[in-house]
Amino acid sequence: MASKVSNFSDLIQRVTASCLLHPLAGISRPDDISVADEDEDYHNEAVEEEEEEKFMINSDWDDEDHPPRVMELEMLMSQVFDAVSVMKRAYVSLQGAYCPWDPDKMRVADVAVVAELRRLGLLRERFRRSTGGGGGRGGRWGIGAATLREVVAPYEAAVEGLKREVKTKQVEIENLREKLKTATSLDRMSGKSKGKSKRRVSCTTQVAAAPAVELFESTMSLVKEASKAFTSLLLSLMRSARWDIAAAVRSIEAASSTTATTNNPTTATTFTDSIVGANHAKYALESYLNRKIFQGFDHETFYMDGSLFSILHPDQHRTDCFTQYRDMKAMDPTELLSILPTCSFGNFCFKKYLSIIHPKMEESLFGDLEQRRQVLDGHHPRSQFYGEFLGLSKAVWLLHLLAFSLDPAPSHFEASRGAEFHSQFMESVVRVSGNNGGPKVGASMVVGFPVSPGFKLGNGSIIKARVYLVPKN
Repeated sequence: MASKVSNFSDLIQRVTASCLLHPLAGISRPDDISVADEDEDYHNEAVEEEEEEKFMINSDWDDEDHPPRVMELEMLMSQVFDAVSVMKRAYVSLQGAYCPWDPDKMRVADVAVVAELRRLGLLRERFRRSTGGGGGRGGRWGIGAATLREVVAPYEAAVEGLKREVKTKQVEIENLREKLKTATSLDRMSGKSKGKSKRRVSCTTQVAAAPAVELFESTMSLVKEASKAFTSLLLSLMRSARWDIAAAVRSIEAASSTTATTNNPTTATTFTDSIVGANHAKYALESYLNRKIFQGFDHETFYMDGSLFSILHPDQHRTDCFTQYRDMKAMDPTELLSILPTCSFGNFCFKKYLSIIHPKMEESLFGDLEQRRQVLDGHHPRSQFYGEFLGLSKAVWLLHLLAFSLDPAPSHFEASRGAEFHSQFMESVVRVSGNNGGPKVGASMVVGFPVSPGFKLGNGSIIKARVYLVPKN
């Protein structure tokens, strides 16, 4: 058996030496081959034939006498010869790609050569493991372990990378779970307001602070700031779209006049021309926005449904409203609505957007009705304009929650067009000459149109309504 293995090894070495000594045999010209090379080839071929004859003599067994070990080695050697032949052809192609220069062909041939070299390396390791070579038992195990490490190393690196990704995803999952807790509490509140559930599971173990008048006043200040910011954005878009701002203001004034006449038929003051100064269009637009978004403020759901939960269970409703206020105050409205787009707050945003932004207005400002289509489909657009609108909507929604958390609830009032100015309940959005809006101003100025509503709180304090004043005559 040892003699046969030696014959196999000698034969492999001679075949390999022949391939390396004549790599360009397939593309060389006849005049490049010397007589010495022909003699050497003849000698090598004679030796190879002699070795093959010895091999055939030494391995001349019947099929039934072939040990499994010998058959395995014969199969291995057949694979070695095939790999060497393929590698030789690939190497010839690689050499041929240099003249003429063909980068694509060279890359293909290079990949083929490397692949066959790797294949030969695997066959070598397989042969060493099967014959027990490599310098004894310790050497055999050392080579096997080294080969195993080389094979496993890329997979271990990939596993470590996946573990890092899993840790990152776990952190994101924890953050989303916290957001889902808050959103679930909001959705639960919505369900109770519709009579679907009369039981609340608290998402926090902290003792809730009681709602206070000062908190309502500070939230109203946030509403004013958000209203001004959204008004400025809308006005800039209107100017970019080359709107006739004066005509838009006159339309707003006409709508305000109609509302005032409906609410107070005794109002006799009339205005034939626009009462808004050249630089005061923003107040008329802010008046329009506040009138639309505060409509239905006195109802517990802005008349989005016919719920009477605040009347049937007033104490529970006040507690639920303040809990929802605390849960929602620190949340980004865009993130909240991405989780629960159709919660009570989400439906409020849908309703108010469709009420404030007319289809013709949106098409004029943006060139299409894409945002309106998304809203009608139950989705909240991810645009800057809609993001500013969500900021105003959230501020008004929080103010509404606080209003229904206080006992007694604040009373909501609004100045009418043409009404006399009362400094106790009103403040002018523009500076009025003469006593800084004192008593004498009331005798000469009247309300041109309301800008934002006012509130009378339970402790007797007043949040003044903002109005645009004009001369009485």
